[in-house]
Amino acid sequence: MTFLKNTVISLSLLANSSAGEWPGWRGPTGDGVVPDEKAPLEWSIEKDVKWKVKIPGKGHASPIIWGDELFLVSADEESGERLLMCLSIKTGKTLWKKTVLESPIEKLHRKNSRASSTPVTDGKSIYVSFLDQEKMFIAAYNLEGKKLWEKRPGIFSSVHGYCSSPILWKNKVIINGDHDGNAYIVALNKETGSEAWKTPRPNKTRSYCTPLIRTIGGRNQLILSGSKSVASYDPDTGKQHWIIDGPTDQFVASLVYDQKYLYMTCGFPSKHMMAIDPTGSGNVTETHVIWHTRKNPSYVPSPVVVKGYYLVVSDSGTATCWKAHEGKLLWKQKLGREHSASLVVLRDHVVFGSEKGLITVVKPGPEFEEIAKMELSEPLWASPVITDGNWFLRGEEHLFCIEKRN
Repeated sequence: MTFLKNTVISLSLLANSSAGEWPGWRGPTGDGVVPDEKAPLEWSIEKDVKWKVKIPGKGHASPIIWGDELFLVSADEESGERLLMCLSIKTGKTLWKKTVLESPIEKLHRKNSRASSTPVTDGKSIYVSFLDQEKMFIAAYNLEGKKLWEKRPGIFSSVHGYCSSPILWKNKVIINGDHDGNAYIVALNKETGSEAWKTPRPNKTRSYCTPLIRTIGGRNQLILSGSKSVASYDPDTGKQHWIIDGPTDQFVASLVYDQKYLYMTCGFPSKHMMAIDPTGSGNVTETHVIWHTRKNPSYVPSPVVVKGYYLVVSDSGTATCWKAHEGKLLWKQKLGREHSASLVVLRDHVVFGSEKGLITVVKPGPEFEEIAKMELSEPLWASPVITDGNWFLRGEEHLFCIEKRN
């Protein structure tokens, strides 16, 4: 695995992972970068499907992979069961399925699901999160499907439903609790589920951003947008490093970092993109925003940054490429209709996935260059997983494994 210079990702997670693992939201580094030199840039749904299996229930969470096993969450909307499943990555066969939680289904946004939070694993335990009647629910399982603990660390109230993907840092599980009440970020001991720290957020507004952890300038930083702000915290203690006010109310997309600047896209009711210098302290609203635009940002899909280019796709399907440090727009291109899946970087190429199941691979650069276009054959909400030469795509009804080409 190739690590970013001066960057430390979740230590407890990456210490034992290899290029074949996809342990949590947006992959090993939490930013959509695929550490795989074998996976194809182009494939055919007619010729290259290794296996395809029906998924019980519904959900928008991405699968995670460790060793030869794939873990996936789902929700049975008739029974109210929230499920955790383990499948063989070689055959797609279900090895075990557990009911994590039985609870009345919550109200939600038409583009959300009752199983939208991607799990995370350190290779020993799997951590999952759902909503249990306006309470955040987190549980730990071992790789054989035995429940280790479950906790409800706080209220989570939102008319749009729930989506908070847990992340790992050392001996902690950290999860965002931005909701329409007393918002918070909470860290739990990953062995016991006991609370390590819980930090209040400044505003009472729902958001769904999964934090990004980086070590920058000698400081470990847990960075997220939401609660009408962009902010950085110490993942060991929950103490705030810095904060930027606004620029809007609600956020979904995760941030990305290129060893110099952070890049943020949001939101609702107004949409914005920013490049941020992450070296400040205190309120840095007036001092550390490098550039700020309202042209073609995304609300839900998370962006990527690769080789000096920052790429994003709007929820309506317009992709844009920017000179990352300057905020200069290089091109924009319509890529089908609505997009919810986050972007992925595969060998310096960017993968886009539309809600209709249109997969587009683009080479970043000063001009738009399409490398490949594929059709999944069913709607796509979950973000792609690419590892060990294969693509794993969660469609609306099925899970697909696309086999590598010789």
